[in-house]
Formats: sequence, structure tokens, C-alpha cells
Amino acid sequence: MPAAESHATPFIARATFTTSSASRTVFAMGFCMSTWQPAFIAWIENAACVSTSVLMETTSGSPGGGARQAPPMIHEGMSPRERWLAALWRKKPDRVPLDYGATAEATHKLSKHLGVGDEREMCDRLHIDPPVTVSSRYAGPAVADDADVFGCRFRDVDYGTGSYRECIHHPLAGYSTVAEIARNYRWPSPDWWDCSVIPGQLAGLEQYPVRGGGSEPFLTYKNLRGDEQAFVDLVENPEVAHYILGKLFDLSYDTTRRIFETIPGKVMISYVAEDMGGQEDLMISPAKIREFLLPGMRRMIGLVHSAGAYVFHHNDGAVRRIVPDMIEAGIDALNPIQWRCPGMEREALKRDFGDRVVFHGGVDNQQTLPFGTPDDVRREVADNLRILGA
Repeated sequence: MPAAESHATPFIARATFTTSSASRTVFAMGFCMSTWQPAFIAWIENAACVSTSVLMETTSGSPGGGARQAPPMIHEGMSPRERWLAALWRKKPDRVPLDYGATAEATHKLSKHLGVGDEREMCDRLHIDPPVTVSSRYAGPAVADDADVFGCRFRDVDYGTGSYRECIHHPLAGYSTVAEIARNYRWPSPDWWDCSVIPGQLAGLEQYPVRGGGSEPFLTYKNLRGDEQAFVDLVENPEVAHYILGKLFDLSYDTTRRIFETIPGKVMISYVAEDMGGQEDLMISPAKIREFLLPGMRRMIGLVHSAGAYVFHHNDGAVRRIVPDMIEAGIDALNPIQWRCPGMEREALKRDFGDRVVFHGGVDNQQTLPFGTPDDVRREVADNLRILGA
């Protein structure tokens, strides 16, 4: 935990909308799909408009319909970095901090619509405060275009308006014991990454928050073993699961530590994530999460806090049952708050955890953003400010 705070500081990551409780401040983040444009622009506009009014304890227009007032002028007395820190410290910023995340296709369409050249210029135009993500340069053995450093291979899958990569080769799927894996598989080394390029990635961007390092090992584990086998391993092959996850956590820890050592004191947030939730409930039992994932995550969280940074924890889906464990482990921000999932109702999350974690997210990216009207988005932004930012 950074020295400025002695208590757990809540925060959210990924995909929608976010608030910190005491200061009524909100982070917004959205993934837009085929109907992205009207809803997304309304969402950004309304976030800026409503946040200004909330900070002044007034209202701004009527999101439910009818003529709306023009958005007020945004007077900015803070840099994006200062704005994020104010929210994390539960202080009142000059305006609500905004974050952004989207598919490459959506970003391209929005940039084209605004007539800007790149994502950073787009964010400046829309008064968004996205972190600068620093990363080391891969300098290890050659990797094929359709593969990653772990030997997993991928193919592009077209879904009509874009594409995503799907893992089609799982290099550890054929092994059944730790001895077989140790004998036949070469694990990536942290020496394969060159951190000397990182300081240059911050040049001219000192006014933004910096994100660097982190872990999400079970995602890689599923690629290494295959989705079904990965879950089966937690029950039937615990020695294999502990061994592989241990290797992945060690790699994340060492590469993250080197980032912190390269730019000491510069990283503000680190992404310590794991997708544990499905649409209706957890995909992994709390007991298995505590056995296989929490020990490594606690180690990562300790490293992040020792570097003076905050832990941004992404965890999709219906994860209510494991949220207390994650807070106890030391996360500072929780994302994405998929409130349509059972147990993820915003009022209850705010009531039970709002004094211990910052909420980053909250605008629904399964229904409201891709399929809602601009007024639907405006209403949801206002709801999040009222419920999560109260």
C-alpha cells in the first residue's frame, strides 16, 4: 500500500464504469461493439456532464428523455495522474476521472469519427485519462507469428465486425505428471525480456498515471493445458496445477519486479487479475481459489504494494462470493462490476465493500453499451454515480 494511505483503497478494473466511495468520484471504461458509436459518445459526454454536476451537488439535464442541457465546460486543474491519485486517496478531484478500453475495431471507428490520428489524441479530445502502460521488450528465442512465448498457437476467428485470437494448440495437454513436464518443457525465463526500453515509454507522458506489471496465470494455464483440462486439474491433478501455476506466478513476479526496479516510484497501478466468475456464479469454488490462486496473488499484491503502487484487480462475472477474500488479500480496485450477474447488484456491493475497495466499472458491456440507446447509457452513467459514487 502506498505510504499516503494506511487503509485499503478500493478500485476497479476493466470494461465499464468506476467510482470511489468517499469522494463521489467515478472512473468510466467501456467496450463497444457493433452499435458502438451513438451509445459510446453519449456515455462519455454524460459521464463528464453528470460528474461535474455531482461534484457540485447539483444535477445536469434529464437522462430519461426530453431536451437535455448542453454539457458544461470542463475546467481542468489537475493532470490525469493527479486526478487518478485524488480518487484513489478518496479526495475530490477537479472532475471525474475517465478510463477507456475497447477492441481495436471500435477504437479505429471512434478515432475516424472524431478525425484524430491515434488513441492518445482521441482520449485527449474526449477528456479521458487513460494510464500509460509500460512493458519490457521481448528479446528471447524467436516466436512464430501464430504463437506466444509459452508455445501456445493461435488462429484468428472472424465474428463479422472484427476478429479475436483463439488458442488451438496446448503444449502441455499431453502430460499427466510434473516429472513429464519438467523433463520435456522449457519455461520462459525473465531474462528473455529487456526492461531498458521502459523509461523511454514515459517520455512526454509524465502527466498520466502509469500501469505496469501484474499477473493473470490461470488464463495462461488454460492455454497451456486446454480449457477443460485446466479446470479438471484443480480436482484430479493438484500436483500438476500447483507446479504450473507456481511457474507462472514466479515468472510474473520476476518480470514485474524488474519493471518496478527500472522506473522506481513511477508505476501507479499494477494489473493483478484472474477471471473466476461465470454468468451465474464462480467457475472455480472458493476452496480451490484459496488453494491454487490466492497464495500467488497475495505474493504479487505484496510486491505491488512494496513498490508504492495500487493493485487493480480484474475479475469478470458473478464473483460476489470471492470478493471478501480478494479484499482481505489486499486488492485496491475491483473491476468490472458486471451488475446484471447474480450477486453483483451495485447497491449491495457498495453497502458491503464500498469502504474498502474502489469500484472501477459498472456500465454494462453485455447489454447497455452494445445494444442500448444513448438514453439507456445516460441513465446507467447517472445510476452509477448515484449508487457507486454516493
